[in-house]
Amino acid sequence: MKVRSHHAVIVWLLFVAACVLVISHSRFTADMSAFMPRNPTPTQKIMVDQLRDGVVSRLILVGVEGAPAPVLAQISKDMAATLRGSPELVAINNGEQAGMEKDFDLLWRNRYLLSDAVTPQRFTPAGLKESLSGYLDLLGTPMGSMAQRALAKDPSGEVIHLLEQLQGEAHPAMQDGVWFSRDGARAMLLANTAGAGNDIDAQERAVLAIQGAFEDARKALPAAASAQVNMTGPGVFSVQSRASIRDDAWKLSLIATALVASMLLLLYRSPRVLVLGLLPVASGALAGVAAVGLGFGSVHGLTLGFGVTLIGEGVDYGIYLFTQIERGENPDSTLHRIWPTLRLGVLTSICGFSAMLFSGFTGLAQLGLFSIAGLIVAVATTRWVLPHLLPQGFSVRASTRFSSALMTAVRQAPRARMVLFAAVAIAVTFLVVKRDALWNDSLASMSPVKKESLALDERLRRDMGAPDVRYMLVLSGSDQESVLQQGEAVADAMRKLVAQGLLEGFDMPLLPSRALQQARQAALPDAETASSNLNKALRDLPFRSSTFAPFAQEIAAAKQQPLLDRAAFQGSNLGLKLDTFLVQRDGKWSLMLPLRGVKNAQAIEQGVRQLSDTAFVLLDMKTESEQMFRDYRHEAAKNALLGALAIVALLLVSLRSVRRVVEVSLPLAAAVVSVTAALVYSGHTLSIFHLIGLLLVVAVGSNYALFFDQRCISAQDRERTVTSLLFANASTVLGFGLLSLSQSPVLNAIGSTVAAGAVLSLVFSAILIVGRDA
Repeated sequence: MKVRSHHAVIVWLLFVAACVLVISHSRFTADMSAFMPRNPTPTQKIMVDQLRDGVVSRLILVGVEGAPAPVLAQISKDMAATLRGSPELVAINNGEQAGMEKDFDLLWRNRYLLSDAVTPQRFTPAGLKESLSGYLDLLGTPMGSMAQRALAKDPSGEVIHLLEQLQGEAHPAMQDGVWFSRDGARAMLLANTAGAGNDIDAQERAVLAIQGAFEDARKALPAAASAQVNMTGPGVFSVQSRASIRDDAWKLSLIATALVASMLLLLYRSPRVLVLGLLPVASGALAGVAAVGLGFGSVHGLTLGFGVTLIGEGVDYGIYLFTQIERGENPDSTLHRIWPTLRLGVLTSICGFSAMLFSGFTGLAQLGLFSIAGLIVAVATTRWVLPHLLPQGFSVRASTRFSSALMTAVRQAPRARMVLFAAVAIAVTFLVVKRDALWNDSLASMSPVKKESLALDERLRRDMGAPDVRYMLVLSGSDQESVLQQGEAVADAMRKLVAQGLLEGFDMPLLPSRALQQARQAALPDAETASSNLNKALRDLPFRSSTFAPFAQEIAAAKQQPLLDRAAFQGSNLGLKLDTFLVQRDGKWSLMLPLRGVKNAQAIEQGVRQLSDTAFVLLDMKTESEQMFRDYRHEAAKNALLGALAIVALLLVSLRSVRRVVEVSLPLAAAVVSVTAALVYSGHTLSIFHLIGLLLVVAVGSNYALFFDQRCISAQDRERTVTSLLFANASTVLGFGLLSLSQSPVLNAIGSTVAAGAVLSLVFSAILIVGRDA
């Protein structure tokens, strides 16, 4: 027997060591793309890809405030100068000309290929005269110096036209030479990280680089002591969420462990038993994280935070064993007696968590695998390891007064049945009345980001002048040239819709198709015609013809210059914008045209179809994301229902009695209904994570119901069983109750749901289940 026990302990130790090894090589993430569908629709895939590693996911908005405007402007300039040399960023823009030199050079050298004003009419005497008159109007404006620089070589005004187009787009206000918020309270910067949006380590390095640049700039200015910096963006959210979840998981795990340990020490008065009681928890948590790392290649931060729950549930198994050992009884005998019930409870939990394991959403599947692996290993540790490590002759001395009061309460509990039935009926009626407002399918309900961070994001985006891009026209093709040509065809239709007032505007990539570039080159006159037309245009204008000597050479060079490609934009702010619009993925190209100020999306879609033969998708980001999460919830609910049916089937096979199955199921159903009604009544709208919490209520509560249903051979046996359930419930409530204090909305939702549900499951089991004692 000793040899077998030693074998069990050795196997367990080797298994724990293997789990630690796997975890040490696992990658931990916190990006929300883990909670996107694994097999999205083509439209959803565009959103998922952008969230995962699109250009938008690499943007960081920076606001510096808390000091006089000139000081803030200087901090902005110093930060930008430092960050332009940082390897963690590929671009930093604060409105300074220093940050726009590459963009201006790109526009200047390629103005005749890029300007949509280049037509044959543009270079007639009348067209050139109109452009030159425009230059005269600009001389007394902020654009005057730029006009003087461009006039001689660009009398048709192409670079001015391009700059006006860019300035016409949303951008922050200018003050002291840099971007500011409209109210002048914050200096604004826009950074683009070198690392992908889902590379949280790279995003964290970028955030630290920005923070460091701010601290250096602040310390260099005596008047900047009160200044502070705020940052927002997908990468910042990921970094903050990972740190928050990691800190919460660590802090709450320590507190939960301390509280549960104190309870175990108080109950069993043995440090050795205390440590043994935590072994199933630790083993299960390690196994869960290792299983997710092996199964998915990475572990989401929420999955790690979810591990706190095992402290509450995993310790239950040890409590069931310790509390039910009779004086003088061998632990193996106790386990032989309670093992059928314990095993059935674990199997019902596995059936419930399978609803998550087979989800089409990676994040939910991770939680399911973590739970199943953790529970299996926790109960296996209890079954085959703990009995061989317990002190010789161990048993729990129950308090006579406490036990007597507890058993009296249990015997009186069935008298509350009618009250319970009435309460559940009221809860069901309430939920039916509120059925249209139960669920929250917005992206925010899934986000681990704090409300304060979301509010800051909204404020900084408003300060940056960034529009709320809800609608996008999405075009797809097999190559870059085809999608650019499609975009140009659609753009012609969109301009007519803008004129009709259906929307305020739209964004197009600056890169024209090769066909359009060739057409613009063909529209340029030869050098002799250009000079002749210019001289005619100069009549009655206060310009000397000699000023424009370089113009003919510029035109001749433009007619022969190589066509632009995407590579020409690399390293510029214009290139970042192009990368946002024009995306290559899996051998296919997509062009996204953000729409601004949409008045009637349906009319726009109909109008584009009438004016253009180009195939497109009008993507409504809000509606699409809500539909995606609605599908997410429906799938989770369907899988939960299948899990519930599997539980009922398992109970029927194991208990072999329809009446007993109904008795065991009723407390769980009543607890789920009651908790749901309480959440809705308290003002919560339910998210997918509340649904996960309800699954956990069933998983935890099934153990209570099955032990109440278990046949006991004596009053003392029943007393030990009920006592173990009470202590197990206390440990579960401690674990999940602490989770409800988490700063993460996701962990908070799960914790508050399960803590309440666990208490109600125990109470309702006492009320509704008739014991089968001898």
